[in-house]
Amino acid sequence: MNLQNFLLKSISLALLLALLYWLPIPEIRASSEVGNLIYWLPVAFLDALVLSCMIVNSRWGGWKLVLATFAVFYGVTTFLTQVETVVFLTYFEEMVPTEMIPKLFVEGFIVAAVFSPIAVALHNKMQETSQEHVKEFSLPLKTWIWKLLLIGIVYMFIYIVFGALVFKPLAGEAFDEYYANLQMPTWVLPFQILRGIVWGLLAIPVVKMIDDWKKARLAVALLYSVLMAGLLLLPNPYMPDIIRRAHFVEVLLSNFLFGWLAVTIFHLEV
Repeated sequence: MNLQNFLLKSISLALLLALLYWLPIPEIRASSEVGNLIYWLPVAFLDALVLSCMIVNSRWGGWKLVLATFAVFYGVTTFLTQVETVVFLTYFEEMVPTEMIPKLFVEGFIVAAVFSPIAVALHNKMQETSQEHVKEFSLPLKTWIWKLLLIGIVYMFIYIVFGALVFKPLAGEAFDEYYANLQMPTWVLPFQILRGIVWGLLAIPVVKMIDDWKKARLAVALLYSVLMAGLLLLPNPYMPDIIRRAHFVEVLLSNFLFGWLAVTIFHLEV
């Protein structure tokens, strides 16, 4: 892989992605000031970089790779982010307007659907690759199930630990002010286990498409952490800056660790 060529393509994709994040979408997203496009550039560059790393290291090609790229991109940046808002809507309705939720799902879908095929094509991976004599990573169904369940439980513990030891101390007094009326339901922990299982499902195409499992582990860790934490780099009207910055550190560190452990669990021989 030519590093200069890779970076030029990643920068081109970052410019495209910044435009996709910024341009108005009728009935979904209002027009934004031109100056805001500059703020989207670092977020778009980080997203484009980690997705490009996955694409160029993939043995897959064509629409199979496009669909995998879409699933990972949309799954991390939109689905896993907003599903928590939907489930806890009763608790978050004062922070995020109800009418915004479906728009956020549609917006994320459009961005990922436009970006994914262009990214795969730009990296010259649109040609379908022959799968003959290629042994993909695979496990028996029962093993997939118990490992996904274990990954879900690991995610729940990481969620609790980093929330208590990283996010809350960094947020300080703002935590009590922002979440003053927030009472978590008793089923929050089982829900986080389910979320962790979905995270694990999103890692499966990555561990299958990348031959070297250590590269796959790093790729998943970066995808989990950068794609989700990058959303917190920009100010938003629903979250005070101190809360946003504390969440950024928490998500970046916890998701990297979780992604690293998830792929390790998949390759764990018992």
